[in-house]
Amino acid sequence: MKPEDETKNYWENPDEDESQYSGVTNISEDSQTDDSVVTWTAQEYVHIDKSPLWFVIFAVVVLGLIAIDVFVLQSWTFSALVIVMAIAVIIYTRRPPRMLTYSLSSEHGLHVDQRLYLFEEFKAFGVIKDGDHHSIMLIPVKRFSPGVSVFFPEDAGEQIVDILGRQLPMEDLKLDLIDIVVRKLRL
Repeated sequence: MKPEDETKNYWENPDEDESQYSGVTNISEDSQTDDSVVTWTAQEYVHIDKSPLWFVIFAVVVLGLIAIDVFVLQSWTFSALVIVMAIAVIIYTRRPPRMLTYSLSSEHGLHVDQRLYLFEEFKAFGVIKDGDHHSIMLIPVKRFSPGVSVFFPEDAGEQIVDILGRQLPMEDLKLDLIDIVVRKLRL
């Protein structure tokens, strides 16, 4: 006997911001295999529009660093590094985030578009609430592997945490100093 799919649209309220999360969450549970699946779409990262003033201040900081190099350090490599980093930051800030499809299965792991992350690759997970945005951070087993951060709609959070909680221990996570600075700089 095949389980029935329960489908709910998490964006029934037109006042909510659909730019961060959209789509339909499908939840199916099979009591014999204890397999749950949650599917949603969200942006790959939180994009904050920058005002022209932000770019002016950025240009002043870059020119100030180059001036310090020319008059104090006198090292052309530092100036070249500052220019390359400035170009990279401008390209990164102008690039809009992609909408990704996420699927979390208690049997298979986390699918992010075409990539599968198995539960064995992670030792724990944590939920981070940053203003109106909610994300799950999967902490890798390997020491120098990057963690996987996934944004999700608040309404799907309980099912996501339940599925992850069956596979991994939950840790209390907070934004670290670098994350706070990056958010303050609107990067």
